[in-house]
Amino acid sequence: MSYLLTQMFLYLLCAFVLGLILGYLIWGRSGASSADLDALRAERDRLKKERDDLNTNLDACRARSAQERESIEALRAEKIDLQTKLDACETGRRAVDDIPAAAPVAAAVASVPAAEGTKPEGLSAPRGGQADDLKQINGVGPKMERLLNSLGYYHFDQIAAWSPSEVAWVDNNLEGFKGRVTRDKWQDQAKDLAKA
Repeated sequence: MSYLLTQMFLYLLCAFVLGLILGYLIWGRSGASSADLDALRAERDRLKKERDDLNTNLDACRARSAQERESIEALRAEKIDLQTKLDACETGRRAVDDIPAAAPVAAAVASVPAAEGTKPEGLSAPRGGQADDLKQINGVGPKMERLLNSLGYYHFDQIAAWSPSEVAWVDNNLEGFKGRVTRDKWQDQAKDLAKA
């Protein structure tokens, strides 16, 4: 019997030692060291800082988005205003388009008393049979070019040579386009185009 007790004691002792060794191997080695804990804390702090930065950027984006919405609304209002002005200009342009031919236009303009200024001298036909493309001047479209041609103005150098009194006459006598010569600076453009 003592033999059995001794064997049991040895088995229990071996099991205990084996349990200690296995416990150390499992929990001792897999347990986090202080270096691992420091690395995990550093990663956690980095992620918190990144989250805070992202929240700050998100707030800034929301503020910019609100500003952009306000800008878009202002631009829409400006577009409506510009469309209204464009429609008014189109109405004036249609009035010129409704004039049937260049000769009646010249007669209609000539019959209007000059408010001020002196009528510039015109030509009966373009020099050399070839007129300049007056549409190159900003503010002169096909109808305006026909109106100018009907008044005897075919060339850039003619427009560039107008005196202030002649500019005033043309500004006051272009039906539906009063003030266009001065407003669009036709003379400066004509001088540049005449040089080219």
